[in-house]
Amino acid sequence: MDVQKVLLASPRGFCAGVEMAIKALAWMVRSFDAPVYCYHEIVHNKIVVDRFKEQGVIFVDDISEVPLGRPIMLSAHGSAPEVVATARQRGSYVVDAVCPLVTKVHHEVRTRADRGYHIVYIGHEGHEEAVGTMAVAPDSISRVDSVSQVKALPVFSKPVALLAQTTLSHREWHEVAVSVRQKFPDVWTPGRSDLCFATTNRQSALMEIAQRCNALIVIGSANSSNTVALQQLAIEAGCNRVLRINDDHELPDDLTGVVGVTAGASAPEELVDRVLSKLNPHDGVEEVRVTDEDEYFPPPRNIRELQSVFETASTILLGGNLLSTPDMEDRSLAASTVLESLAPR
Repeated sequence: MDVQKVLLASPRGFCAGVEMAIKALAWMVRSFDAPVYCYHEIVHNKIVVDRFKEQGVIFVDDISEVPLGRPIMLSAHGSAPEVVATARQRGSYVVDAVCPLVTKVHHEVRTRADRGYHIVYIGHEGHEEAVGTMAVAPDSISRVDSVSQVKALPVFSKPVALLAQTTLSHREWHEVAVSVRQKFPDVWTPGRSDLCFATTNRQSALMEIAQRCNALIVIGSANSSNTVALQQLAIEAGCNRVLRINDDHELPDDLTGVVGVTAGASAPEELVDRVLSKLNPHDGVEEVRVTDEDEYFPPPRNIRELQSVFETASTILLGGNLLSTPDMEDRSLAASTVLESLAPR
């Protein structure tokens, strides 16, 4: 390998929703005896999932597989209402780590359905977020992900609303959305886009470096929608060589010249560090930043309650004053740091 320089896209890696979900599950595994159960992968990244498996987390795709009385985490991608209800019946302690952006779409689906709309939902078949969203109002929603599927839709007697899976790229969404508007000129759309700001930011950063690279590395798992979208965008941008890898062990040894690096929203920064170390560019790393992200999602309510209990107990045991107990500063604690702390030593 003879890499001259690395162009490092920024923003990259963990988004605010992933940050929140990983820290919440880490609280669960440190607060309860194993096993803690999680409905679906907490986020779509093999390294993250394997790290939690090492801590005794069991990931299930059917909530009925969870033994009665065990703590349960629901994944960041959002769960169907009946799954949430069943989890609360079975679990001793249930935390819903759904991303607030997905919650927004669920709310829009419910509200539009209640007002008599039929929802056209742009989303990938079988993706956990799409499955959970469609289950909110199954009789009032049609999923599409291509222009041909839009053309095949009937002319609905109800007014039509247009919503989308949050992790779609703008490229995936735009052509289909235009087709929906052409077929249903009076379609209702939300005032604020359903597309995740973090997905858009990572794609913008990638486009800043794509034309300058001999090869571009996208770090993330194959089942991560936003990671695959980054890979496809780099190909469409004309980058000579685009590689999606799970970790540094998958890097080929024939990379030369200028190499671009980015990471999907579920990929931890420790993977980026390992890739940079292995690339070992002669002229160093240039970080190319298109925007600063300061979005923060606080822990789910049940986790905040758990944190409060620990704060109170610690203060009492140490002889402190309950009236002056400082709040735990979750915002300044990075999920990548939490994840690294869970690694076997």
